Amino acid sequence: MSSRRDSILIIEDDPFIRRQIARVFSDSYEVLEAESRIQGVEALAGRDVDVVLVDMHLPPDTDSIDEGLRTLEAVQRTAPGALTLAMSGDGDRSTCLKAAESGAYDFFTKPIDTRELQIILKRALERRRMDRDLSRLQSEVEKRYDFSALMGNSPPMEALKASIRRVADSVSTVMIRGESGTGKELVARAIHFNSSRRKEAFVAVNCSAFPENLVEAELFGHEKGAFTGAERRREGRFEMADGGTLFLDEIGTLTSGVQAKLLRVLESRRFERLGSKETISVNIRLIAATNQDLEEDVAAKRFRADLYYRMNVVRLDLPPLRDRGSDVSVLASHFLERFCKTNNLPRKSLKGPTLAILESYSWPGNVRELEHLMESLSLMADGDSVLPEQLPSHLRSPAREALPVNASIPQEGILWERQVESFERGLLEIALQRTGGKKSEAAVILGLKKDQMKYLCRKYGL
Repeated sequence: MSSRRDSILIIEDDPFIRRQIARVFSDSYEVLEAESRIQGVEALAGRDVDVVLVDMHLPPDTDSIDEGLRTLEAVQRTAPGALTLAMSGDGDRSTCLKAAESGAYDFFTKPIDTRELQIILKRALERRRMDRDLSRLQSEVEKRYDFSALMGNSPPMEALKASIRRVADSVSTVMIRGESGTGKELVARAIHFNSSRRKEAFVAVNCSAFPENLVEAELFGHEKGAFTGAERRREGRFEMADGGTLFLDEIGTLTSGVQAKLLRVLESRRFERLGSKETISVNIRLIAATNQDLEEDVAAKRFRADLYYRMNVVRLDLPPLRDRGSDVSVLASHFLERFCKTNNLPRKSLKGPTLAILESYSWPGNVRELEHLMESLSLMADGDSVLPEQLPSHLRSPAREALPVNASIPQEGILWERQVESFERGLLEIALQRTGGKKSEAAVILGLKKDQMKYLCRKYGL
């Protein structure tokens, strides 16, 4: 099948100039011709034209540019995706400015220099292709994060989707609560891409990912020389999200100083970059997330009560995977199919006995743990079906990792610290075995922060 040819429309009342342009470009492009505004609009109807060349001195009054301006505006209404190029023989700067104000992408003068026009037209078509690509990518992103991305139809998930629909187009701050791996950022994106802000930026920040002394600069930006290493001015995430949505993950890790400044910004939507006295105003929708018990942190004065109440306007609780029933099978099949396709592997399926094991497992790492398992099985499982014996041993024999809830104490007593260390080391070994030695993933399963995981691994030589 042949590729689509770029198309141009020439709206010019002088037949000699119109045909001159048509002859030059007809070999490379599909060329349409019109001699008036009315004919031009008719030519655009039902067609996907890329670039429209408009003479600024069209009849009935060729001494004025009024009809040319009306034509530019009519083209924008009829074919909003097309780029317009204005042409005129008067060389008046005011004509260029008025054409630009009416939506013209570029301007060239008569008599026509075909080499100059070729350059202008090439640039316009490149811009048109970029606009098409951007529009397509935007559509794909919106599709990826619509409600179909929140897979599963269990009662907890249906309730969550209903809540997202209610809050998506509001301006209220949303607090997303849930265990690690439940998909808090996915829900935040679903809120954004189902709101009126979907065409604007979605900016995600993991508040725990930055050193304490850099979090404020990351959020609010800084001027050159504001601190050691600040070699140039940089916009913060609040500025990047202006007009759109700012998602702050792991909000409970913010220091008290950053919490205080964040509260002021949320109340006024105004702030200053570090090292600057200039006040910046932003229009953002804030979504926050945490897996911590913020109520406990507030009671212990680790988290400001006023900030907590300011951010906890709408609360969405994400269900853990163990409470989502048959959603486990739906998600597992989806992930397995996706990874097989991504890795150019034959399609694999999950049969009844295998699904039964997956559905009976507790999934401490939630959806993230299930996703990583399916990625591994797509690569390592032989055959076109994943068999129960191909699952990791801790899924097939979950009792082996059961915690000693009813442990007994011998008559002679125990050494407390030794027992606790043995228990900690055992949990670390189970998690590392499950993740193939990947400490970052093991930390997620155990609910540990990176620094805690590093410390414990050093402590036990793992």
